[in-house]
Amino acid sequence: MHHGTAVDRQWVVTLHNGTIVVDWSEGMFLDVMNGTYLHASEGEISHRAQDAELDWLRRAGRVESFDEQKVYFINLPDQPFKTLD
Repeated sequence: MHHGTAVDRQWVVTLHNGTIVVDWSEGMFLDVMNGTYLHASEGEISHRAQDAELDWLRRAGRVESFDEQKVYFINLPDQPFKTLD
C-alpha cells in the first residue's frame, strides 16, 4: 500500500534548469525539493520526471514511492487557490 499524496506521474516534470516540479496548470509549478511555487511557461519543461530522478527524490525524503502511474509525495503543500474578489 502506498502512502503520501498521490500525483499523476504525467504532472511531475523536470524543467530545463533541472528543477523537478509538479505542474499545477496555468503556469503554476511546485518545486518539490523546497516546497515553493513558481511561475514558468510550458516551454521551460524539459521532460517528464524519469525513474532515476524520482528515485533521487525518494532518497532525499521528498517521495515515498512511485509507480508507472503515480508519484506519492511526502508532505506535499496544498495548491494555492485564487480567492474570489
